[in-house]
Amino acid sequence: MARVLLLLPSATYRAADFMAAAKALGVEVVVASDHRQTLAGVIGDRALRIDLRHPPSATEAIVAHSRRVPLDAVVAVDDQGVSVAALAGARLGVAANPPEAVAATRDKAALRRALDAAGVAQPTFRVARPGDDVARLAVEVGVPCVVKPVSLSASRGVIRAEAPAEAATAAERVRAIVCEDEQDPPVLLVESYVPGAEVAVEGLLRGGALEVLAVFDKPDPMEGPYFEETLLVTPSRLPAPAQRAVVEAVRDATAAIGLVEGPVHAELRIRPDGGVAVLELAARSIGGLCSRTLRFGMGVSLEEVILRHALGRPVDALTSAFDASGVMMLPIPRAGTLVAVRGQNAARAVPGVAGLEITVPRGRPVRPLPEGDRYLGFLFARGETPAAVERALRAAHGHLDVVIEP
Repeated sequence: MARVLLLLPSATYRAADFMAAAKALGVEVVVASDHRQTLAGVIGDRALRIDLRHPPSATEAIVAHSRRVPLDAVVAVDDQGVSVAALAGARLGVAANPPEAVAATRDKAALRRALDAAGVAQPTFRVARPGDDVARLAVEVGVPCVVKPVSLSASRGVIRAEAPAEAATAAERVRAIVCEDEQDPPVLLVESYVPGAEVAVEGLLRGGALEVLAVFDKPDPMEGPYFEETLLVTPSRLPAPAQRAVVEAVRDATAAIGLVEGPVHAELRIRPDGGVAVLELAARSIGGLCSRTLRFGMGVSLEEVILRHALGRPVDALTSAFDASGVMMLPIPRAGTLVAVRGQNAARAVPGVAGLEITVPRGRPVRPLPEGDRYLGFLFARGETPAAVERALRAAHGHLDVVIEP
């Protein structure tokens, strides 16, 4: 039986979906995590405690474990594990991206420099180190601008500023957010704001060749001051030439940093003049529970596709099993303690709605972006057209009443 090591951060949403995919494929799983609770119920050589914040030591632990329990693949579920997966994959001789390429996806400044060197279109940027004059950097890139950390994901700590003084104020706020998780003085990016429609691309790299799995529209305007994602709907309603330009930009970006194997997730903007700018590129699949919008062939999940590729198994033609599908990442409207989410039955009863998952337990503290690091939950819909999917998601969301106490 094939054996795969799954790198599961403590905060991941996706453990259950990857475990289900492994079961469907008849694959034995070794769970590696930085948290005891994630390993609860996993016994013996199928559980491995590692420190995802320190990839070299985590890699040594995985290599030592593999001497007792040989591994056929190492798969990172979320951003926190991609560097470990690349290092361990290189040591074990299994399918993996070059560690230096993956490192560039984990450091937004390194990503920007690599794309810039390759001539890939992206925002104008400056790196703001501790003590740098952020207002001056904002003048250099032009306002409005966007201030962001180089290390966080899911739009956490990303703030639009309309003037140089606002950028300096935003930088102090972003630094405070980063310091909640990291001890070193944070490095930030100051970028030009790129107007236009935003899209996301989900793809799979095989030997450096990109296969596009989905192009997602983001129907809600992503204009700031914070950049909370809500709706993702596929297939895209963009004209075919615009979609081709988006895909070519992702191909150029993956080649520029040297990614060659496994899932990739990219965020891009289409400028009013039709040009495409790469905002983000990650060496992992789409986050949260959003992968549930995607099914291929006879209902194969994205997680099954990822595991098949990692194990060197054939991956059939990846055509969508749905005419159209989408997800709404439920925003947290304000800070406080979650008391209840009312109207869930009515939301689930909306025609076209395929599921609703509230992922924050009642009684837990919640925070909206830019400080917050999660969504309230996920709402899924399917339909004959993207427009029908969008209508279903908006109608279902309208039934939800989120009760938060200060």
